[in-house]
Amino acid sequence: MTVLGAGLLASAAILYFATGSWVVALVFVLAVGLLLGGVFALDRMPATPAENEALVPDWTVTVAAIERAGEAIAITDRANRLVCANSLFVESFGATAAPPALPVERDGIEALTRLAREAWRDGEAALDKLAMPDGEADWQVSATRAGRGEDHLVWRLRPVQRAAGTDIDALDLGGAFGQMLSRAGIETAITTADGVIRAVSAGFAERAAGDESAALAGQDFVSFLRTDERDRIFFAREGRGGTPQTLVDVPLVDPATRAAPAGPDEAKSLMLLIDSGVGIGSGFDGAAQAGAAQLDALLGQLPLGLAMTDRDGRFLFGNEAFLRAVGREGRGLPAFPTDLVVREDKAALSDAVRRHGRGPATSGDVAVRLANSPEEPVSLGLAGVRGLGEGAVLLSLTDSSEENQLKRQVAQATKMQAVGQLAGGVAHDFNNVLTAIIGTCDLMLLRHIPGDSDYDDIQQIRANSNRAASLTRQLLAFSRQQTLRPEVLQLPDVVSEVSPLIKRLLGEKIAYYVQHDRNLGPVRADPQQLEQVIMNLAVNARDAIQSRGNGTGRISLYTRHLHATEVVQLGSEVLPAADYTVLIVQDTGGGIPPHVLPKLFEPFFTTKEQGKGTGLGLSTAYGIVKQSGGFIFADNVTDREGRPTGARFTVYFPVHRGEMPKKREARPLVSSEWSAGGKVLLVEDEDMVRAVAERALARAGYEVTACSGGEEGLAAIAEPGASFDLVVSDVVMPGMDGPAMVRAIRARHPQMPVLFMSGYAEEQLRRDIDIPDMHFIAKPFSVASIGDKVGAVLRQARSERAEAEAAAR
Repeated sequence: MTVLGAGLLASAAILYFATGSWVVALVFVLAVGLLLGGVFALDRMPATPAENEALVPDWTVTVAAIERAGEAIAITDRANRLVCANSLFVESFGATAAPPALPVERDGIEALTRLAREAWRDGEAALDKLAMPDGEADWQVSATRAGRGEDHLVWRLRPVQRAAGTDIDALDLGGAFGQMLSRAGIETAITTADGVIRAVSAGFAERAAGDESAALAGQDFVSFLRTDERDRIFFAREGRGGTPQTLVDVPLVDPATRAAPAGPDEAKSLMLLIDSGVGIGSGFDGAAQAGAAQLDALLGQLPLGLAMTDRDGRFLFGNEAFLRAVGREGRGLPAFPTDLVVREDKAALSDAVRRHGRGPATSGDVAVRLANSPEEPVSLGLAGVRGLGEGAVLLSLTDSSEENQLKRQVAQATKMQAVGQLAGGVAHDFNNVLTAIIGTCDLMLLRHIPGDSDYDDIQQIRANSNRAASLTRQLLAFSRQQTLRPEVLQLPDVVSEVSPLIKRLLGEKIAYYVQHDRNLGPVRADPQQLEQVIMNLAVNARDAIQSRGNGTGRISLYTRHLHATEVVQLGSEVLPAADYTVLIVQDTGGGIPPHVLPKLFEPFFTTKEQGKGTGLGLSTAYGIVKQSGGFIFADNVTDREGRPTGARFTVYFPVHRGEMPKKREARPLVSSEWSAGGKVLLVEDEDMVRAVAERALARAGYEVTACSGGEEGLAAIAEPGASFDLVVSDVVMPGMDGPAMVRAIRARHPQMPVLFMSGYAEEQLRRDIDIPDMHFIAKPFSVASIGDKVGAVLRQARSERAEAEAAAR
């Protein structure tokens, strides 16, 4: 009796945890208690097997108690055996399935097994999602330890409603979605561009063919409809006794690409037949208003931008997607569609709305420019609808703001790249001219002394040529084709070097503030070019401050460390996730106008007065930063009310990992240190440059053989008895270029030293040419610099040759 009493109490406890109701548990105890009392009152005769079975708890009562709508409940013992379960559990998983061994994938069984262990250990556990195979509904699972001996688990499983997708083309019209619309008086069908049915709702099949399971796919959509003399639409099967229908054609557009399918066979439409709810002889206007309300509810759920106007063009309705597309999210619609477009497009849009709102139902589209983004025309779809009371024209518009932003970014990047290539080509050709001018001036100065009548004029020509060379270096910097000599350095060291000069440039009215972050990572950049970037940004900030009021203000320079995780949090599509050392230059100059920001880094773009700026300062900084592997951005600093107070330039340099490889550099020489002479093969297609270089090397004591092209140079070195100590060549030449000629020469003379002359960047040339043991001199060069460079190369080559011979001995 004690055992039976314990079992009774255990069953009552399990029933309480399963139902959450003490009343049900109490009724169960009283019922079973009366049964036990009756048995106890019988003669104490040996119990038969049937009588022993009667003493076992009656689980049918528990099953009845745990019967819940929308929740599957099962009870298992310590051995994971199913004790009892309600009908939803049996229908969903079968009468023989016991948690955690349910008919799910392997991952699901493992998750249920972990859930059971946690429930036995902690008393309860839960699983947010149990995935089911074959696209069935997922389940939310929980398990609770119960019973007097806590030797049972109560499993609760609730179906999870899957979120509705935004791909309307994938809607199951034959399922719950179509049934919901049918109950609201809206029958649906998906058709191709030719009007061939692809799918229909059960309600459409019932009204069109008399059987909700009828297979209508492949048939003509229009064949199931008819019109009367008033152009009202009816189901053909219902005859004149049917109710009029309002037909709305919604083109299915892919939300991911915001474009309709390319081919006519792929284009589809969602056909909506909205029932007026009355017969022909009844009042139609009130029913049409009900249909309009139904249509509003439907359009509000679609991912397409849709709005409705009356015959006079006044807005009646617009869903959230339409508000986003026109830039009025949270503000609502104006009175008329013409209020959304620029002044030049108002008349065309007004005529289009009025034309589609009157007469027979027609559809079309019109290109307009929205007032919130006038630079990007959009296509606004219009469709005349009838039978919706005031509703007359359906407007459709996709939210293309992200697409337009991406187009602008691509166009800007393409323009910057094209301008960079043009600037680099112009700078390269101009460097040849400057090389000839500067070299000729140097040769003339050798024949004149200070005090001569021509000396000062020659110096003036040379000075202006050097100034022009500085401009070409800026163009090459923008096009990322200048010669950089990168080093591993700390950004604060460069700031400290350039700060005294910045202070002198700013004057007394502008305060200069510097703040460095701790634990800054090293960066790899050319220190001189980095100083140029900081100087350009500081001068730009100074000019902005001096253009306002009394010219007083403050320029702040900060350095910061930015970890890769922080970069990810920024959400930038341009900045890759990595560690950066950041340079920030901020001023109080009033900020940058929004229309100027997109053009800020373009070469020759300036907002200064004529004659006060070249427009190359920021473009030079942009080119240097990009060539150094960094990123530069500009924005405005605002106050609490959102008004701009100054500009901010942020430069990101990737943190350098490891040390740069050490390069063996030749000891810098002057021409007087090298007097052994030598035979030089000079190859240059520009006559002016070739003449200057030949005269300069001849004056330095070298025997020069000048050639105007690669083929001529190769022929010169192949002549019998020809012997050269060095090849000096241009890189880009018509016909055979310099690298091709050098490879042919190296095939015969592997140890031949080579010195390339070019106005392009040394790093880029070394990467593109890939010729070992080559040397480089940048154009424009002076007479002294080319002589010194040739002497240094020859000295290094002969020193290496002597070392090799000594090692061989």
